[in-house]
Amino acid sequence: MCRLFGLSAAPQRVHATFWLLEAPDSLAAQSRREPDGTGLGVFDADGAPRIWKQPLAAYADEKFAYEAKQGESVTFLAHIRYASTGGVEPRNTHPFAQHGRLFAHNGVIGDLPELEARLGGYRDLVEGDTDSERFFALVTREIDEHDGDVGAGITAAARWAAAHLPVYALNLVLTTPSELWALRYPDTHDLYFLPRAPGGPHGDRHLEHASAAGRIRARSGSLASHRAVVVASERMDEDPGWQNLQPGQLLHVGPGQVVTRRTVLEQPPRHPLTLDDLGTHAAASQQGR
Repeated sequence: MCRLFGLSAAPQRVHATFWLLEAPDSLAAQSRREPDGTGLGVFDADGAPRIWKQPLAAYADEKFAYEAKQGESVTFLAHIRYASTGGVEPRNTHPFAQHGRLFAHNGVIGDLPELEARLGGYRDLVEGDTDSERFFALVTREIDEHDGDVGAGITAAARWAAAHLPVYALNLVLTTPSELWALRYPDTHDLYFLPRAPGGPHGDRHLEHASAAGRIRARSGSLASHRAVVVASERMDEDPGWQNLQPGQLLHVGPGQVVTRRTVLEQPPRHPLTLDDLGTHAAASQQGR
């Protein structure tokens, strides 16, 4: 399934290095379905989003996939895509940028014509074919409708989707230059978070996270002396502080790294999707690696 990784070191700008994929080195690794795209999003010192992303449709893309990506930012967003909707091309690769925010999603949303009808003029924000980018446009619309309140916008968009669209999963991470939000809905996929003290549980260690299943690795020497909050599709080390968001919970990491969680969706989707409802390709994209 798609893999999400978000990090906030607010209010500190930190350096971090990401390896979004590592070259297969065993039969077990080679037996997994290969990803369809990788991406990393950060914000520069002026608060403008910067994205490195590429579909992995050909052998020539492997160099991009395996090379380290380095960035300096307050917030970071990484994604490995296993395509469910939309072709393997740049415009369908996460993360997406809209109105100065970055977004990545793991899941499947159905009835895209109904979703597009809901977007109105915000349909112009969508460049690709994915359900994820269309849902992001709905979030953007709802943020504007709620006077720039990002949490209220995510909540309104997710509630509307849960009531009107077929939904398999709506796990997402959204970042701004100083804040991070994450939603797990419903209970289809895990979404973990870790409030990490400076130096980690031992007090003197840099951040070194590795995702065996998702093939994301992140390293930051700066976090030997600065705190951070990490969000990921799986526990990425042995730190006992990892917690799974409850289904329907929205996590917010504010500019001062104040962490809040609240349940914004209490009921399952009105039209839940199962793997049997998805096409072969979409179903494969949602199963664990």
